[in-house]
Amino acid sequence: MIEVSNLHKSFGSKQVLRGIDFTFKEGQTTVVIGPSGCGKSTILRLILRLFKPDQGSISVNGTSIVDLKSQEELDAYRSQIGIVFQSAALFDSLKVWENVGFMFLENSKMSKAEIKHIAEEKLALVGLDGTADLFPSELSGGMQKRVGIARAIARDPQILLYDEPTTGLDPVTSTVIEDLISSLQKRIGGISIVVTHQLSTIFRTADLITMFYEGRILDTGTVEEMKNSANVTVRNFLEGKVVSDERNV
Repeated sequence: MIEVSNLHKSFGSKQVLRGIDFTFKEGQTTVVIGPSGCGKSTILRLILRLFKPDQGSISVNGTSIVDLKSQEELDAYRSQIGIVFQSAALFDSLKVWENVGFMFLENSKMSKAEIKHIAEEKLALVGLDGTADLFPSELSGGMQKRVGIARAIARDPQILLYDEPTTGLDPVTSTVIEDLISSLQKRIGGISIVVTHQLSTIFRTADLITMFYEGRILDTGTVEEMKNSANVTVRNFLEGKVVSDERNV
């Protein structure tokens, strides 16, 4: 599991996180919600150790990742993580299978045939059989997003991070991606963390929802618990009403 304790992070004069305490549990999809600037994506970047918190701790299976110092330690830790970006973030000049197997192509001694086999297996898991030799430009936006997910699971990660995975997609394609997130969690296990503001994605993927607001956690619970939260800001957000973070960070 991932445990964050008293987590603080500022960028210049802007204080984004103000003492976050939370545990992301194995076998569970946790959806992090909240208005723009509330620190949703920041928590993903801290878990990835792209930067360190100003204060507080992050431990993964009991090991502090804040204390990792060498590039070798960071690489070993990050090899446990798959991330799906808001944009598909594919390399246009590479074929689909090369995008999926990119980390193996760059950082392993495996043959191209072995890497392509792995890529084709992962593409099959996301419903993209037969696309391995195509280029990203030959795929729809939703298919490109699924290639991004196949790349994220290429190394059988213990942790999957989704940063706004359905933004910009039409409702039908969003549903496909949401169902895929849920099915992969059941198949792969581990920890899934989804950052989103899309209501359908929240309701269709979440085992647990936690809402960030003004740098703190406002409330946490199941979908039904959060729909009936005692906090009016939580209820308003989940009803699609405008909720703004007054700090505007």
